Amino acid sequence: MEFVECVPNISEGQRPSVIEAIAAAARAVPGARLLDVHSDRDHNRSVLTIAGPPDAVASAAFGVAEAAVRLIDMRLHRGVHPRMGALDVLPFVPLGGASMELCVDLAHRAGERIGCDLGIPVYFYGEAAIRPERRLLVEVRRGEYEKLLTRIGTDPSRAPDVGPSVVGPGGATAVGARRPLVAFNVHLRTDNVAIARAIARAIRASNGGLPGVQALGFTTSHPGLVQVSMNLFDLRATSVAAAVARVAEEAGARGVELAHSELVGLMPAEEALRAAAAALDLPSLARSQVLELALSDQLALPDQLPDQWK
Repeated sequence: MEFVECVPNISEGQRPSVIEAIAAAARAVPGARLLDVHSDRDHNRSVLTIAGPPDAVASAAFGVAEAAVRLIDMRLHRGVHPRMGALDVLPFVPLGGASMELCVDLAHRAGERIGCDLGIPVYFYGEAAIRPERRLLVEVRRGEYEKLLTRIGTDPSRAPDVGPSVVGPGGATAVGARRPLVAFNVHLRTDNVAIARAIARAIRASNGGLPGVQALGFTTSHPGLVQVSMNLFDLRATSVAAAVARVAEEAGARGVELAHSELVGLMPAEEALRAAAAALDLPSLARSQVLELALSDQLALPDQLPDQWK
């Protein structure tokens, strides 16, 4: 059986009751597993991780979309993270032997349903992009909700791929297909957000920094802390450990210390092993060297694991 993942990003990180209601919509779909919900008050954003058989995951994704559009009013939304819709981003990710073509098909079907049934403008991005200039999410979301309000009906470059050319309280949604990425935040011991933004510029690929890295600098609600927020979308080119090391190097050059880091959502096991190997100064760390992973691989069936290891 093929399995896929989807990672809905919703524009709500401050109201637990709303986040739970949206998460419940995913849990309600038989066969779909809600693996994680990560919320951030400063970003005013939550990231859900759903996995399972393709049709179940697609149904859960639509349930999340319907709940988000019903419960989130973008006219009232404020947060430091770029966004353009209640369900801001909906990527589908192949797992195991699943193909990218399958995820592109899921993205197109999900996008059609969101656009037609919910009346939400939908833009396809990543591997699911219909227009080449929309492959990068940053281009799709440029100007955010506020600019889209004024441009969607008059600027042909902002016409949606699916759905109406009108933006309502639910905003617009980017639906895509991509390889696994890791979202990772590093906090710096300073209240000077200009330093975080300078480091982000230095490390992101678009400015000649680390390949496969997107980065932004943000303020936080914690006194004396700012944040470098990263998406690592090509882990073969730049590992999490390498990205954090570069942030530390750039921060040190500016006389700033690292505070703590934050993993947003889930990361692939192989990437966690690479990071652990780097931290322990090991040449490598294999799945066969980690007790639970070795046992899981031997048993093959997760249902046979002891309860405390599931």
